[in-house]
Amino acid sequence: MTESLLNEKCVNFDENFKRINEEMAAAALRSGREPSDVTLLAATKTVEPEVINHAIQGGLRAMGENRVQEYLSKYDALIKENCIRHFIGRLQSNKVKYIVSKVSCVQSVDSVKLALEIAKASRKREIVTDILVEVNVGSEKSKGGIEPGNLYEFIDEIRVFSGICIKGLMCIPPIAANPAESCRSFSKMHQYYVDMRSKKIDNIYMDTLSMGMSDDYIQAVEQGSTMVRIGSALFGRRV
Repeated sequence: MTESLLNEKCVNFDENFKRINEEMAAAALRSGREPSDVTLLAATKTVEPEVINHAIQGGLRAMGENRVQEYLSKYDALIKENCIRHFIGRLQSNKVKYIVSKVSCVQSVDSVKLALEIAKASRKREIVTDILVEVNVGSEKSKGGIEPGNLYEFIDEIRVFSGICIKGLMCIPPIAANPAESCRSFSKMHQYYVDMRSKKIDNIYMDTLSMGMSDDYIQAVEQGSTMVRIGSALFGRRV
């Protein structure tokens, strides 16, 4: 990629970053919270390391990658300070060993097998990896995630695995025809999150509700999201 095109991407990021932070702050205030209560996580799939590093130098404090191989190809080139790194895509059990220690959190945990592999790999490296439990809030057969009715039992089963710490929930809601539909999905997720927090169970901290992406982050924040995962609205449509 030419230097001029990289510079253009960086300028576009700066403009989008400022606007999105302002919109998120206003949505947080409407929900009765402070802007600092919500984290903007940049979804950096297909984004060049040079642009990601520019974003970090410009104030980005959280990033997330979807693909193991792509993330590993960028890893050495990324600025490691002042920006947490999450894995936010589908993670196969046989790829866990490559990711653990290179991210602080795996967001898309939806099986006992995956949780167990993360726990084993973390213990081997003498670390604890944070995880979020993915919830299939719309009960869609085409998507991963734990069915809401099985959420408590699932969390209760994996919470005893040493090497992981359950920090919250995440979801990818059904495609909505309008903002009201998005709000209904996010409201359901927020209730699951509140219910799990109220139980005060060992090794379950529930301080993160990761929901909302480029097309619906405002509604997500209004309904209680503590982390939004934004890609195209920050960096432009992927090609």
